[in-house]
Amino acid sequence: MAELVQYLHEFNFVTVCFRLLLAMVCGGVIGYGRSAKSQNAGLRTYILTAIGASLAVLLSCYEYEMLEGPWAEIVAEVGLKFDGSRYASQVISGIGFLAAGTILSSGHRQVTGLTTAAGLFASVCMGLAAGAGIYSCVFIVLIMLIIVLDLMSPLEFEFKRQFRNMTMYVEVNKLQDLDTVVRKVKSENCYIFDIDIERSKRQGDKYPAAILTIRLPRENRSHSSMLSSVAEIPCVCGARELIS
Repeated sequence: MAELVQYLHEFNFVTVCFRLLLAMVCGGVIGYGRSAKSQNAGLRTYILTAIGASLAVLLSCYEYEMLEGPWAEIVAEVGLKFDGSRYASQVISGIGFLAAGTILSSGHRQVTGLTTAAGLFASVCMGLAAGAGIYSCVFIVLIMLIIVLDLMSPLEFEFKRQFRNMTMYVEVNKLQDLDTVVRKVKSENCYIFDIDIERSKRQGDKYPAAILTIRLPRENRSHSSMLSSVAEIPCVCGARELIS
């Protein structure tokens, strides 16, 4: 077993294929979970970024091997200097453009894609580690990414639901009905931080809507019960909580 591990840390055709395959599999595992959640970056995106990052490091390894071996005499004559980290640094810089493209403003003051962008960055770094042959690091990061991106998603949702602060999106028939909504919220001993009035399109017409940022009272008061109280107002056409 020790001999196999030592062999995999060598630089040859078999180990190059293994590192690329490892990057593809690990990126695919993360991407599959994101595709199941219908995220912008899915299976193929994560696979491609992981393989590309791994290949960049392998290029550094190949160039180093050539400069130390077949090209050694030429290097000595021209005094060529080699920095093996420049490929990896360019990959980390370049992934920012791809990751930034996944961050979108979906309306109602909500921003989506931050987790996807961070996941792509982590996937690229995992690919760099695979290309460099740091296998233990690759598997550890793979497990951590699965825990964070898949297993912790429902826990994060429940954790946010425990906060006293909440943001509601409320649609009403008339602009004057917003006063009724505000009075109802205040009657529940809630403090209103901010009210942002919008126009929602419903059945071809535009109706007034509001985004309310409130703070729930200290006594037992859940987000769902507060949302139900607002939704039961006759003039309210729809209400939902905004969770980024």
